[in-house]
Amino acid sequence: MASPTAPGGINQPDPSWQTQSQQMPLLVRRCGAWAVEISLIAASALIPFSIGALVNKESQTVPLNPSVAAASETVARTLGIPVRDRNPRVAPLTNLFWSGALLAPAVLAAWQLFLLARTGQTLPKRWFGVKVVTASGIPPGFRRVLIRESLGRWGVPLGVAYGIWRLSGAFPDLLILGGLSGLAILADGAFALRYKRQSGHDRLVNTLVVNARSHELSTNPVKSQEWTEEDAQIAALVLTPETDVKEDPSLWNWMRQHPGTTLVIVTIGSAGLILSLFVGTLIYTQSQANMRDSRQRNDELFVALVNKLSPTSASGTSGRRSAILALGAVEDSRAVPLLADLLAQEESRPMLDAIQQALVSTGPKALPDLRRLNLALSNDLESLRFGGKTPERELAATRQRTVQRAIGKILTVYSSQLNGADLSRTDLSQSPAGPGQFTLVLDKVDLSGIKLRKTNLTNASLQGTRFYGTGEDRRPGTFDDWISDLSEANFEGANLTGASLNSAVMNRTTFVRAVLNKANFSNGSLTGANFSSALLIGASLQQAMLKGASFTGADIGSANFSGANLESARLGKVKAQGAQLSLTNLSKSEWQGADLSGADLSGANLQNADFSSAKLANANFKDARLQDANLRNADVSSVDFRGANLAGVNFQGAVFLGKATSDQFIQSPVGSKSGRFQGVNFGEAKNLDQSQIAYICLQGGFHPKCPQKN
Repeated sequence: MASPTAPGGINQPDPSWQTQSQQMPLLVRRCGAWAVEISLIAASALIPFSIGALVNKESQTVPLNPSVAAASETVARTLGIPVRDRNPRVAPLTNLFWSGALLAPAVLAAWQLFLLARTGQTLPKRWFGVKVVTASGIPPGFRRVLIRESLGRWGVPLGVAYGIWRLSGAFPDLLILGGLSGLAILADGAFALRYKRQSGHDRLVNTLVVNARSHELSTNPVKSQEWTEEDAQIAALVLTPETDVKEDPSLWNWMRQHPGTTLVIVTIGSAGLILSLFVGTLIYTQSQANMRDSRQRNDELFVALVNKLSPTSASGTSGRRSAILALGAVEDSRAVPLLADLLAQEESRPMLDAIQQALVSTGPKALPDLRRLNLALSNDLESLRFGGKTPERELAATRQRTVQRAIGKILTVYSSQLNGADLSRTDLSQSPAGPGQFTLVLDKVDLSGIKLRKTNLTNASLQGTRFYGTGEDRRPGTFDDWISDLSEANFEGANLTGASLNSAVMNRTTFVRAVLNKANFSNGSLTGANFSSALLIGASLQQAMLKGASFTGADIGSANFSGANLESARLGKVKAQGAQLSLTNLSKSEWQGADLSGADLSGANLQNADFSSAKLANANFKDARLQDANLRNADVSSVDFRGANLAGVNFQGAVFLGKATSDQFIQSPVGSKSGRFQGVNFGEAKNLDQSQIAYICLQGGFHPKCPQKN
């Protein structure tokens, strides 16, 4: 009998990298395949996302793709990531790439799961020579793969880690979540140390991870042209494993084996279902009848009150006033719009006061109608300034004052319940005299989460007012934080002393001549904000985004700007004595004529900044980046430049010690060494004259023209 021979392809050598992978231990190859699988999924999302972020600089923007926005909001809510912009706009090309970043990982993961179910191998598993099989040696199939990957590999480990993270008080620290997730995944893999070739997710669905090459040889007998029928019969007896044929343990087979029990269960279930439907129908019918009765009674009450509002009503003025006040307590959606319409038509001041009281009693739900009425009355007042009669102007101003007072009282009475309230474009500015006299006073009120976009709050008093809340979880810096939107609002002349504005959105907001002493703007978004002539003594603006902001003439003494972004900001003539500006981005900022005496700018980015004619005495520029900065005619006496980069700095006319005269750089070229220039390299600085260089050399600084020491 001829002996079987193997096909020629069996003994052909593998590529070198595959051969090397076959020589590695199975556990190492399995971990390598897992790492490559994760890397491919991550790369398929990160690459298009990064490209989208790079091209997101176009002036023309569109709303973010709803699917991408929903996905990002879900992730942020789950992980507690704070979100400032709830309605982002991006470049059209960014939308395309970010949509791809959302779709590509899903498509790639689905394809890999399909390959795993059909062949037992994803592409990385094939590269590393490992295979997933069932106990009988066949590919796992779709059901096993879905349970193995979604529940076993990721669902249970990450779910346990997330639960511990949320319940243990570690929330919202993402580093701790990452560590817990890693430990959970390692614990799942540790099962393989006890159960050969089976991790936790393999034990769940009874699969094995095996050497793909050896498994192929052991499950596929070698056949060739010399393999005879007699050899096949012998191989069938020797190589074919004995298997036990078991009946499929399905629900249908169990029902066939236990017909009596099945009948009892079906009968009891049917009776329970019928009874539940009957009781549910009765409850629903009765609740609908109660709702109809309640609605009918409310309609009758509403109609009766409306009839009393007529000027010709028999109840007279007192009855009309009582009806107005009663409307404020009626649970009817028509009450607030009716009261707003009455306010817009009423001429009697006592009745206006009654309407105001009724609207306040309805609470924050009256704010949308009051906002619309405020906008309409503002437009009327603006038009009446050009040709309107005095009585008309006074009546419109009185109505506007009534609306403003109603809004102010609602904001005061319902403090801390205003998250999401929208008063955008509302006029709440001060009217110092006349029938419309009004000043908004909301001291120590909680306005967390309110929207005041383009709202006029001129000369308002908001001392100690809160515009930021921690949300329902009571933890700062998470997704559900109540962040106010004050973009383009006008706070000119307002008093916000001690106000809490941290994390608020205040892009292009006006704070001209406002009092902001000890106010908290940390982590706020203040791009293009105007703080001209404002008082910010002791204010906190740490990590704030202040790109392009204007502080011209402001007093920022002792204010803390550490880590803030003030790129291209205008700070001419500011008073910044003792201000904290360490690690701040001040590139291209303008400080002409500013007083920065004693300010701390250590580690700050001051490239291309303009400090011409500024007072910098005793300022700290240690380790600052001053490339190409302009210090022309600046007072830099006793400035600490140690570790600073002074390449290209313009020192023309700068004063290093004392006061400069017209023809003399320093009054005395001698003096004790302060150590603040020790080792500082002035070699690439520009426009240094001989007197300046002499002083630099005397203080231990470096310049090519310094005399050489023997």
